[in-house]
Amino acid sequence: MVNITSLVNEFILMGFSDLRDHQVLHAILFLLIYLIALFGNLLIISLTTLDQHLNSPMYFFLKTLSLIDLCFISVTLPKSVIHSLSQNSSISFLGCMAQVFFVVLFACTELALLTVMSYDRYVAICHPLYYQVIMRKGACEKMVVASWLSGAVSGFLNTSVTFSLPFCRSNFVHQFFCEIPSLLKLSCSEKYLAEIGAIIVTTSLGFVCFISIIVSYVHIFSTVLRISSMESRSKAFSTCIPHLIVVTVFLTTGSIAYLKPASDSPSVWDLLVSVFYTVVPPTLNPIIYSLKNKDMKVAFWKFLKKIIIL
Repeated sequence: MVNITSLVNEFILMGFSDLRDHQVLHAILFLLIYLIALFGNLLIISLTTLDQHLNSPMYFFLKTLSLIDLCFISVTLPKSVIHSLSQNSSISFLGCMAQVFFVVLFACTELALLTVMSYDRYVAICHPLYYQVIMRKGACEKMVVASWLSGAVSGFLNTSVTFSLPFCRSNFVHQFFCEIPSLLKLSCSEKYLAEIGAIIVTTSLGFVCFISIIVSYVHIFSTVLRISSMESRSKAFSTCIPHLIVVTVFLTTGSIAYLKPASDSPSVWDLLVSVFYTVVPPTLNPIIYSLKNKDMKVAFWKFLKKIIIL
């Protein structure tokens, strides 16, 4: 096989349909989802920044999660909407490389941060007397920095290894964004050991995060079940269960997308799985964390009253 990676200066993203009506419908749907995610995450960032009552570690992590979600969904959705409306689904080689890097960066950073948030809930519920000592400001900031670093290392590792492979089969990516499994199908090299190694490293980190989250919630639920007050127990469950649902959806669909055997005939299912780990969590996180949170609702109404008065 001739290495023509140097000749590939762009990729063609296949999207969801070749029919014009379906493309417009897809663009409208994705635009609405993006606007909801944009509004929700910006609202959480604004409330947790402006309201002095929302200065606990939990809201600091929530603000960081909203920032990550905002960046994460902005990597894929706007480009996909533009492609559908313009009927020009090409993306440059460097643009595709950047998209892969940022998708992995934000996905891994989010997973690491969700692990940190589960630890925060564990300390708050299981060791409330030591909470202020353990979750002091400096420690929280270091946890967030570590989450970003883990995402950056994973992004650099996977991107550099993926784009070191020769692409000579085609430049048609059967996905609505540049995704590593779809790009590997285009390589004429049979030596995927480096990329498999990178995916194994990233998957192992994800598995460690998942186990850490499960262990945290086992301790949390065992502690909550021993609480005599029904109101306190209900409040604890309402805080933890949505977090666990988001983590489960995010990890399950992401694992399916990256670990399932490659297929020469991509299906709509492949597209939907990718939607569930790149689009759904950034859209649902603000809804889950704000609608179920009394302090967030109080801060929102105070914020709204200030806007009305102005």
